[in-house]
Amino acid sequence: MNRKLLLFFICIMIMSISAMAQSKEETEVAQAVTALTKAMTDADTTQLSKLTSAHLSYGHSSGKVQTQAEFIHSLATGESDFVSINLTEQTITVSGTTALVRHTLAATTNDSGKPGTVKLYILLVWQKTKSHWILLGRQAIKPPVS
Repeated sequence: MNRKLLLFFICIMIMSISAMAQSKEETEVAQAVTALTKAMTDADTTQLSKLTSAHLSYGHSSGKVQTQAEFIHSLATGESDFVSINLTEQTITVSGTTALVRHTLAATTNDSGKPGTVKLYILLVWQKTKSHWILLGRQAIKPPVS
């Protein structure tokens, strides 16, 4: 009986450690998403460069796809200007060195000086490189019309 109890506790400890490691990774990814959101609203090109991959594929709901340079340039010039971004319904799935993040983005914009609002469903693909997460891919879609 003691052996079974000991084995049970060992299994629980292993599962707990596993769950904590997953939570740590998810927390790191969530922090990267928050940093990206802030860098986008601030048009902080230094942070945007650090948080995104040189191989970035940044897809818009219109079908337009940008490289890292094009994405950063559009924010730096005000062509794409996020005044505020609110993310809701966020889920994070980590698998090894890859993380998938889904959320709903509601934003106030001022693209090329034209005020507007947008609501999109977003999929982000993050990749862990050395000690931090970088954005490898992003795709946005418009919510279905109710």
